Amino acid sequence: MTLTKLFGIATLAVSLSFSAAAVANDGKPVGITADKMSITVKHDGKDVEIKRNQDNKAVVVDDFAKTSRPCPPFCIQPDTIADGVDTIAELGMIGYLEKMNGGDSSILVVDSRTPDWVEKGTIPSAKNIPWEGLAPDKGATTDGIIKILTEEFGAKLAEGKDALAVDEAVAAGGDAVTKVFDYSGAKTLVMFCNGMWCGQSPTNIKTLLKFGYPADKIKWYRGGMQDWEILGLTTAKPAAAK
Repeated sequence: MTLTKLFGIATLAVSLSFSAAAVANDGKPVGITADKMSITVKHDGKDVEIKRNQDNKAVVVDDFAKTSRPCPPFCIQPDTIADGVDTIAELGMIGYLEKMNGGDSSILVVDSRTPDWVEKGTIPSAKNIPWEGLAPDKGATTDGIIKILTEEFGAKLAEGKDALAVDEAVAAGGDAVTKVFDYSGAKTLVMFCNGMWCGQSPTNIKTLLKFGYPADKIKWYRGGMQDWEILGLTTAKPAAAK
């Protein structure tokens, strides 16, 4: 047998070996970790199982396939958004989801994106509180800010303070805003948006810090929906968008 034929047979054998390996990989289970396939959470009052896409050939959805959004405004976000605010990844997010769905009412997972993005899918259990709702320069009202901070985030108006005091403090800016709210019973907020190129949750976080929200009660999932989708993790749509 000639050397050329031997080389051809060897090449064919290697090719068949890779093909067989590819076929063998089809249908293999895709866990969250080696010992955890899924978790179940509540979303809009219904059980949702969070797991990874089990199709070994799945690819990321088109909404998160784009690599080159113009910067600004879609610039790469820093690793740390602010002193005292922890940056977390997927397993950290899943850990908070498990605690929250296990009955820990001191945690709230917050999707800071605009509703048009949330309608495409969000992290199950997340509450959509768009970033503009806390931004006076984007039309947020004093009553609206108070409602979000007290009814959603668990803060209270400081003793002797009212809506007028908050209005004046927001207008004055600086330390004035930090003195009109009591955050002793405030929730731990786990905040995210579209990912490492998205400024919506960073803006929300910076606004909350200006309002005096404790940094150690804010967690930032930097990877956001971009990384969540890349890993094939379950998403859920708002009830009206289903």
